[in-house]
Amino acid sequence: MIDQFHVLLGVSAILFILGLLAVMTRRNAVSVLMGVELILNSAALNFVTFSRHTAGNLLGQGAAVFIIILAAAEAAVALAIFLNIFRTFSSANVDQVDQLRG
Repeated sequence: MIDQFHVLLGVSAILFILGLLAVMTRRNAVSVLMGVELILNSAALNFVTFSRHTAGNLLGQGAAVFIIILAAAEAAVALAIFLNIFRTFSSANVDQVDQLRG
């Protein structure tokens, strides 16, 4: 029988793979940002899973909280950059934005 530890690691691996596929295949900037968020969430899930599996310390939960704070800050900055790119180039496609004009 599969225990909860392996199930959580499997869910984390699936989240990471889906996030990586979204980053590599999507052309829309918001979809790329969603892929990065999935990757960060899979890392946070790994930290919490390994923290729970070990002697019960709270280091994994602390790292997960830090990752959530980092993801929120990254989303705010990335959305501001995407809005500026959309205003400048009138497109949210990351392939069309190949140069930055000052």
